[in-house]
Amino acid sequence: MTLDLVTIPCRADNYAFLVHDTESGDTALFDAPETAPIKAELDRRGWTLTDLFITHHHGDHVEGVDDLRAAYGCRVIGAKHDAERLPKLDVAVEPGDTATFSGHEVDVMAADGHTIGHVAYYMADAKAAFTGDSLMALGCGRLFEGTPEQMWDTLSRLMALPDETVICSGHEYTTANAKFALTVEPQNADLIRRAEDTDAMRARGEFTVPSLLALEKATNPFLRAGQPETKKAVDMENDGDAEVFAAIRRAKDNF
Repeated sequence: MTLDLVTIPCRADNYAFLVHDTESGDTALFDAPETAPIKAELDRRGWTLTDLFITHHHGDHVEGVDDLRAAYGCRVIGAKHDAERLPKLDVAVEPGDTATFSGHEVDVMAADGHTIGHVAYYMADAKAAFTGDSLMALGCGRLFEGTPEQMWDTLSRLMALPDETVICSGHEYTTANAKFALTVEPQNADLIRRAEDTDAMRARGEFTVPSLLALEKATNPFLRAGQPETKKAVDMENDGDAEVFAAIRRAKDNF
């Protein structure tokens, strides 16, 4: 059994992700920021889109859905409790459900915070989580609708996944996120090294997404809100994890 994971740059800084099952020939897409680059990648590889998973309702994640459904007849999967704001769903799922793609289980995870009704998808067979704008490379999504407590709960669920999980997030924000992260933990050696690596990758025109969960846990300040060294760095040693997360999120909003 072989699953191929392909990252597709879209729009100004968005990413979409294809997962292709080489045995069945089935192909899943996670989020559809626009049509043209996704169709071009499918055509280049000779793949046909069979399944399209949506993380949340924002236009830069769904604008290509209807065109791709018309072109390939793919089924569209998204959150039942946000269906009114999503393109028409063929399969409506809820957190805790297990969807399927070509016989592979796709766990649906609550990911409220950036929006209410945001979900993430974890595919163990691909060792990948598709997190949209919840957990991002060296960051997390801005809290447009949810509370800090909701986002901290989301990040805590994602942190519980295996360390080797590849985090497939929605945007190329890593350089800016690294600059902020260094203001939180300027002495974090792993973070310093990652910031340098990020600069080098971008200079070469490489993607910094997806990223490894183990690396996020070592360097992402939003995931590290519960760590004693992070609490000490922000002078909140006696505060709860969610409170520390909220303070870091506010600092990033004003950065």
